[in-house]
Amino acid sequence: MKCSVICRENHLLSKLTLHLLALSYSNVERRHAATPSVIVIGGGFAGISAARALHDASFQVVLLESRDRIGGRVHTDYSFGFPVDLGASWLHGVCPENPLAPLIGRLGLPLYRTSGDNSVLYDHDLESYALFDMDGNQVPQELVKKVGEAFQSILNETDKVRQEHSEDMSILHAISSVFERRPDLRLEGLAHKVLQWYLCRMEGWFAADSDTISLKCWDQEELLPGGHGLMVRGYLPVINTLAKGLDIRLGHRVTKVARRYNGVKVTVEDGRTFIADAAIVAVPLGVLKSNRITFEPRLPEWKEAAIADLGVGIENKILLHFKKVFWPNVEFLGVVAETSYGCSYFLNLHKATGHPVLVYMPAGQLARDIEKMSDETAANFAFMQLKKILPDASTPIQYLVSRWGTDENSLGSYSYDTVGKPHDLYERLRIPVDNLFFAGEATSMDYPGSVHGAYSTGLMAAEDCRMRVLERYGELDLFQPVMGEDTPVSIPLLISRM
Repeated sequence: MKCSVICRENHLLSKLTLHLLALSYSNVERRHAATPSVIVIGGGFAGISAARALHDASFQVVLLESRDRIGGRVHTDYSFGFPVDLGASWLHGVCPENPLAPLIGRLGLPLYRTSGDNSVLYDHDLESYALFDMDGNQVPQELVKKVGEAFQSILNETDKVRQEHSEDMSILHAISSVFERRPDLRLEGLAHKVLQWYLCRMEGWFAADSDTISLKCWDQEELLPGGHGLMVRGYLPVINTLAKGLDIRLGHRVTKVARRYNGVKVTVEDGRTFIADAAIVAVPLGVLKSNRITFEPRLPEWKEAAIADLGVGIENKILLHFKKVFWPNVEFLGVVAETSYGCSYFLNLHKATGHPVLVYMPAGQLARDIEKMSDETAANFAFMQLKKILPDASTPIQYLVSRWGTDENSLGSYSYDTVGKPHDLYERLRIPVDNLFFAGEATSMDYPGSVHGAYSTGLMAAEDCRMRVLERYGELDLFQPVMGEDTPVSIPLLISRM
């Protein structure tokens, strides 16, 4: 009796063991059969490039975008009957070293080179400017060049100020210090007004006022060679190519990102949730600053500090479409004034694209003030600036107005270095937190504020994410080539210069 009970128990134990082993093997098989999954938050250049790379690496990818379109701060509009970019419109660094060059080359997209010099001061060649005073008198080109050279000398002197002071200061403060120690560099009259226009253009590069731009860090970004190339057909063909075949959910505004040891749970505005192994956060810096996305648990203090301390500037575009061209055949029309705030500039799209469009481009405080106006009032304001220099200007037949500062999906145009804050904040913003990865132009130490910066950080975040997820799955092949390592076919960029 006792023996039969023991035998029966052993038999039952053996069956249970076999059953548990079968379950164990089943779980292993199921785990290896499962597809690694990632949620990408944000459908701008960084998010799209990250999703593209992970999709091509056989990951299950869902991209959540709050807008009703992809592209983010890249927005090509066709309401004029031809493409115009309301957001980013240049490839800064027309050269093979630019991360975007291979893709743009393969698509055969034409570029119009506005400058052969990749300076933040001369993003258009000096010969392509036509500057006017408030009375409509054109500034002699010789004076424009002379003041441009003087501005460069003044900035060279600010470098000496930077080396002599341990504490940071604004570019504007540094320029004032230069004038105190070098009175000979002061400019008066019309020359002073032209100098203010150059300062206005510099503020446009950073989308910020000169009294907020860091002296220590303003020139820390890497400027690729080859000058600046305007995307003649707009950036949308590039975004559409990267997005082809991806699972993109438009109108999905993320409100919460919860990370756990075994994955992430992302909640959107209507309460729906998405679960994956990891997430890539590729929303604009302005959105992160607004705290509209709740992170659970909270992001580390160093990450929150990077978000808080990085600057986000505003530069807008007011596009005026005319029936015919009535302005000089130059790339930039400018209005000089006593202060940089009073200066104006218009990009002449006709020279690059053949379409009769002028683009008014306010930045910093001026852009913020104009965003308080209606579209009609803003367009009329821009037209009035044009009338100051061209009194016989005809009324535009159409207009478009961007509002990157108040747009809840961007809350700013692009990042910049503020006074007293270190340049490595960009890298701190990029560094992953557990299974959360970060991408976007504000995470690029080398190329902040640029499309190619956003693109390259999207690829970096995708590769970091891929390795982390596969490592957890136990499937990381250390000898597998890194994504994007394959040498792309090099196709020359199509550059014109009229």
